[in-house]
Amino acid sequence: MKSTVKKFSVALAAALFVAACGGAAASPSGPALTGDISIDGSSTVYPITEAVAEEFQNANSGVQVTVAFSGTGGGFKKFCAGEMDANNASRPIKTSDKPGDDGVAGTADDVLSEATICKNAGIEYIELKVALDALAVVVSKENTFVACLTTDELKSIWDLDSKVETWADVRAEWPAEKIDLYGPGADSGTFDYFTEVINGEAKRSRSDYTASEDDNTLVTGISGSQYALGYFGLAYVTENADKIRAVEIDGGSGCTAPSADAANDGSYAPLGRPLFVYASVAALARPEVAAFFRFFLENTNELSAEVGYIGLNDADLAAAKATLEAALK
Repeated sequence: MKSTVKKFSVALAAALFVAACGGAAASPSGPALTGDISIDGSSTVYPITEAVAEEFQNANSGVQVTVAFSGTGGGFKKFCAGEMDANNASRPIKTSDKPGDDGVAGTADDVLSEATICKNAGIEYIELKVALDALAVVVSKENTFVACLTTDELKSIWDLDSKVETWADVRAEWPAEKIDLYGPGADSGTFDYFTEVINGEAKRSRSDYTASEDDNTLVTGISGSQYALGYFGLAYVTENADKIRAVEIDGGSGCTAPSADAANDGSYAPLGRPLFVYASVAALARPEVAAFFRFFLENTNELSAEVGYIGLNDADLAAAKATLEAALK
């Protein structure tokens, strides 16, 4: 996704910032940065990281930043295998190991958490909060009857073994037309987050829906069906406002539309959420990676807003910068 930020002003800011960082990146008197940086993970965080990568490469032509989106969980598999320098995540890394059917800890039947897999592989990392999101529940622009859904109605639609088939099954006054469901796949952090806060358990979901890790594919499907329903990050609604629209959500305090203000003040509950990037400590030892993440945090609020997300407050941004600087010492 292309950033709409003015190239010259951001590049100039980058140059000034780099100089202030004592040579963490290229300076007028120092060597130019070179190298490759690889990032995978969340399709929700992808537009932010892609925008940062584009602007960073404009200021550092010798560095190639590759950003992909295999989903939060899919990205962590690669990250914990040492294949990636960083992972975008629309939920925190999983830290709880689950015992297998035998109930005995430490056996081959256990399900190891992402954090344990990383630890076992010697992958040390830091967690950086980079933005906020308002996860949007979306219908086609042709849908004229759904203005608001309660979280109970969302659960009735999306829960495991749901009996809901038509819109009339949700509210009797709505059309008796089959709901065409679209959503992220099982490797997606958005899928984990939505199912946990709506259905009560991560990954607890009906399976008879069109799934994709590419949110643009979901946009295409939803926009093409008057009776479709789906969910993904707010940025993709903003980007495709001529094709789809977000419905308001009632989490118990009235119908609220997803927005930056509603996410920040907590009124868009429970679908407001933080977004993260996990960076390998070993990768941060490379000057181009250190410079990239300093640049990321210096510009995340501006670039996040440009691509439809919500910037951090001063305290959260300062905490992220402090975490990064501690890892770079």
